[in-house]
Amino acid sequence: MEKWEYRTLKIELSGFMGGVLKTDTFDETLNEAGEEGWELVSCFATTGGQGYGREAVAVFKRKK
Repeated sequence: MEKWEYRTLKIELSGFMGGVLKTDTFDETLNEAGEEGWELVSCFATTGGQGYGREAVAVFKRKK
């Protein structure tokens, strides 16, 4: 049976009240995880007041 391990990364969103993702920084973070053998399986934003995003959450997996 295959076994997996998981990793969750949170990336703070910028901008007034949040909601702005700095894609260069985000890409860098994703590429670093990929170099370590992590595969991105899900990505979503958490919300703060008035529906603005606070952070992007990326979930990765890799075989143990």
